[in-house]
Amino acid sequence: MARRKPNQAFDIAVVGGGPSGRIAALTLAREDFKTVLVAPNPVGMDGRTTALWQKSIALLEKVGVWAPLESKTTPLRKMRMIDDTNRLVRSPEVVFDSNELGIECFGFNILNNDLNLVLEELCRRQDNLTIVEESVQAAHFGSDLVELQTTDGQSVKARLVVAADGRNSLIRETARIDVRRWAYPQEAVVLNLEHTLPHRDISTEFHTPTGPFTLVPLPGRKSSLVCVETAEGARRLLAMEDEDLALELERRAHSVLGKFKLATKPQSFPLAGLTATRFSANRLVLIGEAAHVFPPIGAQGLNLTLRDIMDLERILIMAKAKHQDPGAKTVLETYEAKRTSDIHSRTRAVDALNRSLLTDFLPVQVARSAGMYFAGKIGPFRRLLMREGMAPGSLFRLNR
Repeated sequence: MARRKPNQAFDIAVVGGGPSGRIAALTLAREDFKTVLVAPNPVGMDGRTTALWQKSIALLEKVGVWAPLESKTTPLRKMRMIDDTNRLVRSPEVVFDSNELGIECFGFNILNNDLNLVLEELCRRQDNLTIVEESVQAAHFGSDLVELQTTDGQSVKARLVVAADGRNSLIRETARIDVRRWAYPQEAVVLNLEHTLPHRDISTEFHTPTGPFTLVPLPGRKSSLVCVETAEGARRLLAMEDEDLALELERRAHSVLGKFKLATKPQSFPLAGLTATRFSANRLVLIGEAAHVFPPIGAQGLNLTLRDIMDLERILIMAKAKHQDPGAKTVLETYEAKRTSDIHSRTRAVDALNRSLLTDFLPVQVARSAGMYFAGKIGPFRRLLMREGMAPGSLFRLNR
């Protein structure tokens, strides 16, 4: 980790210490951009998990994150979807199998805490990366540089700022980028479980009237759970004793993994969505939840963020080859054009799927059931859905 010199100006300043900010900082520093990561020390443990698709794993391999993580992850070889709505029109069960695409698995499930610890260590060891362990309290966007002022009075200057400071981004607000926000009448209850039957690397998602109930494999006979409920339903679950909650969750899972035992304490958070009206401004780009937020459905959140980073990396490498300023207007316009379609299409798809589970409007139920029926019966359509789910709109070759 480099030490910052007085009045040193950086090529790129990344603001935000979550996985998106740290992966962006590592990626850009390894491409020989003089990079600074401005983020306070992380506090507390994160027992949640993240499923990463193969294209995302390729980026983690490139920046050295994957090797120390791989032994702590679980492959996702199959994805099983079951309609548990008990409505008049129900979808048939569908199984997406990675073997159909000629690959060993769709991706891997990772404990967020394991990912965070590896990222923190690699950032501290990365050449060409300076870390300022403070929060940003103000930003001033000039014609040539951006000046960030931290809570302890430091001044950090850079030619380009990458805002990875979350859904309530101070950087985005300072740049006067508007957002569209919306809320769902749902909360997600998340925890990790031990179970008596093996998961066989199969992720199982029950579609219920309140939203998805998803079990994703972890090492051994463990799985992570995301149970989407109404706010009242979430409160009832959180009020239960551990043994009663385990029995209730096992009932909802139809005992597909045998008996349950809680491995972590349950947490809950309300579901909401956010999309920035634009993804760049003067010497600024947005990535991650500073740019887009949607419900935890289909493991799209961090995977979409990593596509933000991959596109930004490619654009900056091309700009560097042409001796362009990384904060130049043409660079920002290219990033804006590249990310807009992917972010908007992914947000619409997740929103539509979530709302289709909540509605009692019969034509929507019929349309969702028809889509699942065709996915189960028509191989080319099913494989198209699988490819698009992992690498939407790309020509990425899945050859692992």
